[in-house]
Amino acid sequence: MIMQELLICGVALAMLGIITLYRCAKGPSAADRAVAADSADILISCAMVLFSLYSGRGVYLDIAIISAMLGILDTMLVGRYLEGRL
Repeated sequence: MIMQELLICGVALAMLGIITLYRCAKGPSAADRAVAADSADILISCAMVLFSLYSGRGVYLDIAIISAMLGILDTMLVGRYLEGRL
């Protein structure tokens, strides 16, 4: 039963990822593209957490945490660049 729920959540994350990639490609402004890229990073981290639960290996959880931390730095740097302070 739990594996079915993980599969359903994985499909939902994949659908949200497709919508996010469309927004990243067709965003009307650079800020919209930056928000879409940040959302894609969050979705990838969540997918890695789900895969870690599915496979039972903790190494994927560590990678997801590192990816989320780097995503925060990326968002801050892009925000400063768009503001003109970088």
